[in-house]
Amino acid sequence: MQKQIPHILGNKVTFQYERPSLLPIHPKSDLKVVVLIPSVYVYAGAGILIYTFPILFTATLGCLLLHIRNRTADNNNQSGVKKSSWKRPLLVKGPLGIVSWIELSFLAMFIALLVWSISSYLHGMFATITLQAAAKREHVWEAKLESTALMLGLVGNICLSFLFFPVARGSSILQLVGLTSEASIKYHIWLGHLVMTIFTAHGLCYIIFWASTSQISQMLKWEKIGIANVAGEVAWLAGLTMWATSFPRIRRKIFELFFYTHHLYIVFIVFFVFHVGFSYACIMLPGFYLFMIDRLLRFLQSQQKIRLVSARVLPCEAVELSFSKIPGLSYSPTSMMFLNVPGISKLQWHPFTITSSSTMDPDNLSVVIKSEGSWSHNLYEKFSSSTWPMDRLEVSVEGPYGPASNNLLRHDTLVMVSGGSGITPLISIIRELLSQANDSEKKTPAVLLVTAFKKSLDLTMLDLILPAWGTNLDISCLQLQIEAYVTRENQPVTHNHKPLQTIWFNPDPLDSPVSAVLGQNSWLWLGVIIATSFVIFLVLMGILTRYYIYPIDHNSNMIYSASYRSALNMLLLCVSIATTATAVFLWNKKQNSKEMGQIQDTPPQITTSPSARFYNADQELESLPHQSFVQSTKVHYGTRPDLQRILSDCEGSSVGVLVSGPSKMRQEVAAICSLPSAHNLHYHSMSFSW
Repeated sequence: MQKQIPHILGNKVTFQYERPSLLPIHPKSDLKVVVLIPSVYVYAGAGILIYTFPILFTATLGCLLLHIRNRTADNNNQSGVKKSSWKRPLLVKGPLGIVSWIELSFLAMFIALLVWSISSYLHGMFATITLQAAAKREHVWEAKLESTALMLGLVGNICLSFLFFPVARGSSILQLVGLTSEASIKYHIWLGHLVMTIFTAHGLCYIIFWASTSQISQMLKWEKIGIANVAGEVAWLAGLTMWATSFPRIRRKIFELFFYTHHLYIVFIVFFVFHVGFSYACIMLPGFYLFMIDRLLRFLQSQQKIRLVSARVLPCEAVELSFSKIPGLSYSPTSMMFLNVPGISKLQWHPFTITSSSTMDPDNLSVVIKSEGSWSHNLYEKFSSSTWPMDRLEVSVEGPYGPASNNLLRHDTLVMVSGGSGITPLISIIRELLSQANDSEKKTPAVLLVTAFKKSLDLTMLDLILPAWGTNLDISCLQLQIEAYVTRENQPVTHNHKPLQTIWFNPDPLDSPVSAVLGQNSWLWLGVIIATSFVIFLVLMGILTRYYIYPIDHNSNMIYSASYRSALNMLLLCVSIATTATAVFLWNKKQNSKEMGQIQDTPPQITTSPSARFYNADQELESLPHQSFVQSTKVHYGTRPDLQRILSDCEGSSVGVLVSGPSKMRQEVAAICSLPSAHNLHYHSMSFSW
């Protein structure tokens, strides 16, 4: 058998068979087979220059652009409204869910890339397939099967190169294309299914080929130079385990199983690099590089214990947690944050939308948690139990993450539709608009909130529109109309429940306010980390190659173990990222220490009743700050909202429609907004049911 060694020839790659492995040639044959196929590269330097450097350079420039944009933000810019026409839903129902015009366009381009790659690879491989089959004394179909298996591996690596971009929560790449970590999760799911389908077909084709040619022993080989089959099989098994637990039925019912098995991505990537070599793995390196930086920064941020100020416990089994934050921390409405409560689970992190506004609540940040799973139910039980001590709760956070800007606030009219706990991201928008309405220089859209609940008890969620400490803003400045629907009760029901309960905590002096992981200039520092760590990696890799590998291998690529080379390169990559990111994080933490000390020395400003300062003090649902919103609320019992009628009655040239709720509700609203007559409706949605 002969091993194919690829070499770059202009824009093509030459596969020259020199040592045992993928495409075997009969030992008695002296035929030298050369296959020309487009794309791919071999050597690490060329691979980094062609594939890795451009993406990381773009990410660095993106960080600089976002930093400048934050410094020169123009809230009156209307370009976002014009661009939203590309986000109009095109496909409403189907296996991919709701798909917009721009998503379909990118999907078509991605499919075209795969089709072109497949056809180019197969055309180059099949051009001499008869000669190859004759040289190896095999059937033509066997040679075609082996070439097809190789092609699937190459195409799978192209798909893998996109896989990690959507899950890098703080990536500038996502922000540049107008995506958030919450909205991009579905692309990670699509790519994950596609990657594992192609890699599974890749592995099965090789197994069938080896079995049909009596070479099944190839499955147990880990070559010193070239492809390591055993490593590929380990990566494949790790991928299959993650894939099997990621299907919706398992992921939603047994989330813990999905969560823990998904950490096998480390095994998958490490053995994938061992399988193909570090040089070829450079194709997928940019996305994984940005993901590693993001993951390390999240880890560093999660090591801090956050100062929990208060908790509001609602009778509808929901709780609002309010944290102290640095005044300089700003975020857009609909942002989200990940929470970890060691008292419930030390390993589980759960995402929640932020209900506060950075302009209305400069010193505090809040999230609402509805009891809908085992983790959230245990948390609610802790707060609602009278026997549990209320002095302090240990909490860690990651985030916040959200859009760089929010086009929702630029419409003439804003219609927000929610179902159940889907109202939580809409609260932050109302608070932001309330703050904006009190600024005479800013134009504020009229707001219609259409919210549906199963029981009248859930109406208490509306009392979270204002923070626990109230507000000094003029509520009447905001044109807000609330249409609430109670679907499973035909009339108001008297419940024997406790009123809304506010709990104030005594945080530990060492607890920190919520702050951006890299301070107020996060984007600028992130660009520094990307650029500096990459330069350090290149320098270390050059030193390693010149003074350690070259004296042994002499550029022959035939002496020094490819696996050892890959392991050393991966180690240098991790060291470069870890040292740079940690140094920048610690520097910003030191710079923010004075501001944190000032926050910890300042007691919370409470404008509600003085009795609310005491632990377990009860607050009536119709307290004074909420009376304006209660009067503007109309409750409908025993019926569902007629969304077709409600949205058709909306007048104005630009009506923003944001839906946050179950999939059926989102599909119904998307179908209405996609009608030709709904040219003035601009569809937006939020979904957390992955």
